[in-house]
Amino acid sequence: MRDKRKEIIRDLLGDFADEEEEEEGYVPKEEEDEPVKRKVRKVISDSDDEAFNIDKLIEKPSRKRTKKIKKVSDVMKAEIIEEGLIPNYNVTIPTFSAKEKQLYNEIREKLVEVAVTQDDFQVDEESFIVECKQFLRSRGVRDVDRLSSQISQEMLGYGKLDHMIKDDDLEEIMVIGIGSNVFVYHRDIGMMVTNVIFEEESEIKAIIDVIARQVNRRIDQQTPILDARLKDGSRVNATLPPVSADGPTLTIRKFKKDPLTVVDLINYKTISPHLAGFLWVCTDGLGVKPCNAIIAGGTGSGKTTTLNTIAAFVPPRERIITIEDTLELQLPHSHVVRMETRPPNIEGKGELTMDTLVKNSLRQRPDRVIVGEVRGAEAITLFTALNTGHSGMGTLHSNTARETITRLINQPMNVPNIMIPALDFIIMQQRMYGPEGGSIRRITEVAEVVGMEEGNVQLNRVFEWDNVNDKVEYVGIASQTLRDISELRGIGISEIEEEIEKRRLVLEYLADNNIRSIDEVGQYINQYYRDPDAMLDEVL
Repeated sequence: MRDKRKEIIRDLLGDFADEEEEEEGYVPKEEEDEPVKRKVRKVISDSDDEAFNIDKLIEKPSRKRTKKIKKVSDVMKAEIIEEGLIPNYNVTIPTFSAKEKQLYNEIREKLVEVAVTQDDFQVDEESFIVECKQFLRSRGVRDVDRLSSQISQEMLGYGKLDHMIKDDDLEEIMVIGIGSNVFVYHRDIGMMVTNVIFEEESEIKAIIDVIARQVNRRIDQQTPILDARLKDGSRVNATLPPVSADGPTLTIRKFKKDPLTVVDLINYKTISPHLAGFLWVCTDGLGVKPCNAIIAGGTGSGKTTTLNTIAAFVPPRERIITIEDTLELQLPHSHVVRMETRPPNIEGKGELTMDTLVKNSLRQRPDRVIVGEVRGAEAITLFTALNTGHSGMGTLHSNTARETITRLINQPMNVPNIMIPALDFIIMQQRMYGPEGGSIRRITEVAEVVGMEEGNVQLNRVFEWDNVNDKVEYVGIASQTLRDISELRGIGISEIEEEIEKRRLVLEYLADNNIRSIDEVGQYINQYYRDPDAMLDEVL
């Protein structure tokens, strides 16, 4: 084994290998080469400074941290350090000097006085900053821009979390208790730990109370759980001890200021242009049979975003009613009625459940009923509506299409088996980690409900995600939904497939030209409904 290793070294290094062998006590057989070897050794030893040093050829990894400075607001910056198992998201929050703190308290007292004298007191942030600047100038403050913004963020914002809430690249903000670092989930990087720590319970409680007041809800020892939303629609969950043992917790699921659209999902490879065109035709139903769909997946898999995207395909002439626990859906339609559930008050009265709102929506002549999340008794009400001619959509937590059926027909939803065929599609979506880090979201399966056989719901897989090529591909032989549309419309399947292709071309045009805002995409969809030929002429 030793001789074999030496032969390999000799082949790689040539004559230099023998020098290493001599150090190990190896005596070469061919003595005539010895003078040459001594000469080589002498040349190397005579110039130690210029000696062959392989360390100089190997590029050593830099020990410096990869930093990225991002300006979040006028007075706050975020430093992103991508190092270690959990990258860091560090923020610099300026503090008040003694004189600035005195001015801050004076402004705060004046604001409290005004708030006490008015019943419906609301503060416009821009107007407040203008007034604050005037006051600071009258007191001889030089840097009025910085100090007024700092006072506004401290007084009208969300304290230490204000800069994170304003960062549109963050998807989640997680306060896990007292004395622990706040965590955030970055849209590109993933989970990150911040340098923000709440040392006092009152600090977290103050932020939670501000959020609760904005939506006219309360959280206290008797009702220690809060589900709410911010002004921008971001979803909030908060808990107080004894529910959370380590102190108050706060989880904020942030939504982008500019909502994601079907163009974004195509660019992110969450959905393919072909599948998007297919769902557009099925959602429209060509005016004869709009489809009913459930978008299912795990937590944070993007179900609501996909629901919002597919719902944008609903023709503009239809009346849409949305029912949610917290208002999240943002549709580019003019005729939308948005309804939100309400928890009971401190006396246990005044609760408005999802089931109550779904029942009420059916009395409002809806063309589409969209339920934010199906999880309880409202499932029977929704499927009763689907079986009586209404069209609907919703989301549900599950891991596979078959599991979605199992959840629907068992506790606590208890939808009868015979009602399930009113559902046309189950769209499965998952969140996973990409090869370059960060999370990616993919529609992994589109299964079609094709009927019942011996008491079991039959599913037909239409689209499937190919994880090798990272593409959502059509795998179905024939779609039952397309056949139904074909029969009701009196046209052939080939004509429907041609229509899917036309709409695919429109969506690819939008993606290629980065026409992605919710208003722009809505305008193009409406224009296609108005005049398809003119739209295709523009695209082609």
